[in-house]
Amino acid sequence: MFSKPSPARVLSRSLPEPRWRPGLAAQPFHSEVFAPAGEASGAGLALALARDALAATAGEGEGADSRQILWVQDRAAIRQGGRPCLAGLPQDLRHRLIHVAVATPEDALFALEEGLKCRDLACVIGEIAGNPKALSFTASRRLSLTAEKHGVRLWLVRLGAAPDLSSARMRWQARAAPSAPGRWDPAAPGPATWHAELFRARTHAPGQWSLSDDAGTLRIRRDPAPDTLAAPDPRHLARPTVGRSLAARVQA
Repeated sequence: MFSKPSPARVLSRSLPEPRWRPGLAAQPFHSEVFAPAGEASGAGLALALARDALAATAGEGEGADSRQILWVQDRAAIRQGGRPCLAGLPQDLRHRLIHVAVATPEDALFALEEGLKCRDLACVIGEIAGNPKALSFTASRRLSLTAEKHGVRLWLVRLGAAPDLSSARMRWQARAAPSAPGRWDPAAPGPATWHAELFRARTHAPGQWSLSDDAGTLRIRRDPAPDTLAAPDPRHLARPTVGRSLAARVQA
């Protein structure tokens, strides 16, 4: 009898991509995002990467994923970055979020591993502050194996942490970046933007990108030409008619 191959084995059979880009279907099951404490760049990028992976999976014919999303934070991560704000989440995720607040990194690792065993979850996002002893290479290996065995992806945000030994298949360094000016109001903030550096990946070359959340779609930001940053000022559309109306000029 032939057993069904694990999600990790199916992933390993895919052709390697020399360069990462949004929308890739073959996403790893365990990723880490290192970000400064006190800003939401890590959680924002992790959520954007998770939505990008879910959208790519839906594009393969599995349909829209309506399963719940587990978000785990330890006490230090909550103190430094705050809890997820439902009003600030994408509308399609507000009713699907399961938030778990725990006291210690050990409790966070337990909750993450238990969540990865649940195939009824679309994905798992975790936030742990610093470099706790509990998050050793052995612990990260357990997370990788559990995620790959059950086919549930994990994005673990490391707040204010130094990159240490880990079995995460993809590791990012993230920080907040200036957003593009609003189309109709240059003084208003545009889409959320991150400077993201992929410094370790099993199937991709390292690289740096300016990533932006464009209406729920993760895109590589390319700065537009200066004259397309905002809508033109209507006052600049008028021109003198030298004493004659525009209608008269058309009839002439």
